[in-house]
Amino acid sequence: MELWQIALVAIAAFFAGAMNSVAGGGTFFSFPALLAVGVPPVVANASNSVALWPASLSGAWAYREELARYKRYLIPLGITSLLGGAAGGLLLLNIQDATFSKLIPWLLLFATLLFAFSAKISAWLRGAQGGQPRNSAVALAGHAVVSVYGGFFGAGMGILMLASLAIAGHDDVHEINAIKNLLSAVIYSVTVLTFIIAGAVDWPYTVLMAATAILGGYLGARFARRIPAPWLRRFIIVVGFVLTGIYFFKMY
Repeated sequence: MELWQIALVAIAAFFAGAMNSVAGGGTFFSFPALLAVGVPPVVANASNSVALWPASLSGAWAYREELARYKRYLIPLGITSLLGGAAGGLLLLNIQDATFSKLIPWLLLFATLLFAFSAKISAWLRGAQGGQPRNSAVALAGHAVVSVYGGFFGAGMGILMLASLAIAGHDDVHEINAIKNLLSAVIYSVTVLTFIIAGAVDWPYTVLMAATAILGGYLGARFARRIPAPWLRRFIIVVGFVLTGIYFFKMY
């Protein structure tokens, strides 16, 4: 690894950990950084998931007081996260690099659009359904879809999860963020095991990213309440659309 590659990956992972603990969208930074230094797409996605796993744990730990109130409620969601994350990880490992490369801009576009319109989508769905109980089958089904997506392609997973939790009846943003951080850690846990067993991880970059992402994840969660949410959302949306445009240009 050259110095510029080390710096790029380390800085991107720090911001990825911070973004994921605050609102989601961190993979928009870390995944393209791995591609930029020459890591193959499937290995880059697997390595990114492994590297961000410890950061998701540190983010969840920072919200431990909020999580303590929902122990029983989190059990079915945790099981769903395990199963969905495993399914998504296995799906990724069965896709060729060339095929996955063509999917990258579309996945980035999908995640960016969902993030940009997540508030409106959540409000519309909750209004159309009259609100869903937090432990309903509909809420679990929605979380299962998010878990599979997260195991397959991490970008936008936190954003999707924020929306699904809001639809399920959660109103407090810090409560939603706490649950999102914990469930993201569960999904990353099972995908990490899958990717390690399959030998799909670039360890030098992964270890470097994990170290800086842990710091970013913890600091991001600690200072989440002080960050102006509208500006953070706008920044992530701009980054998402710029990267989407770049990868559409490169792939097509």
